[in-house]
Amino acid sequence: MKILNLGLLPYQSVYQTQLENVEAVRAGAEDTLIVCSHPPIVTLGKKTQADEHQFWTGQTLQIERGGRSTYHGPNQVIIYPILNLNRYQQNLSGFLEAMENSMIEVLKQFDLQATGNPDRGNPDLTGIWVGPRKIASIGIAVKRWVTYHGLALNLEHDPLAFQGINPCGKDSSIMTSLEQEIGQKVERSSFEAQLCQILIQRFQEMV
Repeated sequence: MKILNLGLLPYQSVYQTQLENVEAVRAGAEDTLIVCSHPPIVTLGKKTQADEHQFWTGQTLQIERGGRSTYHGPNQVIIYPILNLNRYQQNLSGFLEAMENSMIEVLKQFDLQATGNPDRGNPDLTGIWVGPRKIASIGIAVKRWVTYHGLALNLEHDPLAFQGINPCGKDSSIMTSLEQEIGQKVERSSFEAQLCQILIQRFQEMV
């Protein structure tokens, strides 16, 4: 599986890279993890309601992933897995669980007990939680059994992140970050490498 680390780039630029890789992977290219972060933007999933982002003064973009409104910013580690699920028995639920379990596992290395969605029937609880606080979001789309979009984990504390929106329909006060939870700085490149390694292992277990 290829890792494509793009650093900090505008959302639309990486979105185009996702689409290009979706077509390449569908045509037979290697599955790819796109690692990045974005300048602040709120993306609006298919189930977004207008009052979720009415006080957000920054850029917004309507996109085709599932879910509701989600903030993306430079304080996050964002990974877009471009996987051909035909190689994994079209196991979409296993793909989502692999993303959840990978983040839970990497956070455990920092002595954090995280959990995934406690209520599968409630998509508003999708993501990764540390107690009542949300540390990561998940939102995907699938085109001809190739996945795109993905996960955003709050690495660094940014007091301005999420201001003016209700992420996934929840009050922004529920959001937390890894650095807030452990009270110290985390080296980004090392964390990205850890998470990518675990993701690859979990995806390979789906075969």
